[in-house]
Amino acid sequence: MKIKSNSLEETGQIAIEFSKQLKNGDIVVFNGDLGVGKTEFVKAICQQWNVEQAISSPTFSIINQYETFHSSEIRTIFHIDLYRIKNQKELIDIGFQELLYNSDAVFFIEWEENSFGIVAQFDYKITINICDENENSREIEIEKINK
Repeated sequence: MKIKSNSLEETGQIAIEFSKQLKNGDIVVFNGDLGVGKTEFVKAICQQWNVEQAISSPTFSIINQYETFHSSEIRTIFHIDLYRIKNQKELIDIGFQELLYNSDAVFFIEWEENSFGIVAQFDYKITINICDENENSREIEIEKINK
């Protein structure tokens, strides 16, 4: 499904609507250039799910973990940015594989192509692109991946 957003607020609403279908254990990967709004998409979901911590890009920390109370359950969110990862050993050394496949959290992963095959399966793929006609417009494609 492709959706056009004309503002940051509209992108946030798209994220909130998308979040209604997520469940523990889901892995969501993001594609898109730097600065297209991947972190803003995750931030809108975190705000909707009542995350009290400040939501920031995990570009330098690689993994941000948030706790939230959502639908009467405690939910853990991992927001992961693999942009700076140079090889699979880096991910193995930080325990990424164990985290990903031994947790009931919801995962948002930017730059999954830098996982060197560790992120082999995921539930949703979201691609965000800037539209040519307006710097604030985005085309957001949300794909449910059948495992």
